Amino acid sequence: MLMIKNERAGSLIRYGVPFLLVPSLAVAGSLALGGGSHLLVSLAAAGLALLLFAVGFDRKKIGTRRMVICAVMTALAFAGRFIPFLNPITAMAVITGIYMGSEAGFLVGSLAALLSNFYFGQGPWTVFQMLAWGLIGFFAGVLSKRLKANMPLLLIYGALCGVMYSFIMDIWTVLWYNKGFSLGLYGAALVSAIPYTLSYMVSNVLFLALLFKPFGVKLERVRVKYGI
Repeated sequence: MLMIKNERAGSLIRYGVPFLLVPSLAVAGSLALGGGSHLLVSLAAAGLALLLFAVGFDRKKIGTRRMVICAVMTALAFAGRFIPFLNPITAMAVITGIYMGSEAGFLVGSLAALLSNFYFGQGPWTVFQMLAWGLIGFFAGVLSKRLKANMPLLLIYGALCGVMYSFIMDIWTVLWYNKGFSLGLYGAALVSAIPYTLSYMVSNVLFLALLFKPFGVKLERVRVKYGI
């Protein structure tokens, strides 16, 4: 009975964090909270991402090993964001999600956004970036078997991730501009963001094409060796 309850609680956390709690924080941070609260909102979202990741821990301390790998992937994503005009965070979140699981993908995507914005600038947009890159990593984990076995499908997913990122960030754009959501303004924001969306798509495809195999070989070796 206790095991069943733990499994139910784990499922609630696994789906409640990325699809309910973090989105609610993002919207509340944009509409209901003052300017001084945005960093606290982002830190709260990071705490939820860590809670989601903790669901994947087990009694064999495999979770600790996953944490070390996620820390390395987050650091690489952070460093890669300094590349001019191109952004590898999506690729790192996708690769992590595929090889380390959905929770790990969400953690790397969200923490990379938060940490890199200490240099690029914190604001109410940070939690939306955390949500966008986190969900990209999460869905990569869900689709891991298909994406791992099919490079063209992986590149298509990378391109679609550029669209997903733009769709989520333009919610923030409308909330910031209108102090509320407007479907008409949202459509206009999506259209005006097409050049940026295309650049996201190209960047994602490029980094996945370059990084997936070399990183995948190493992560697969670690995953098999330690039973992750």
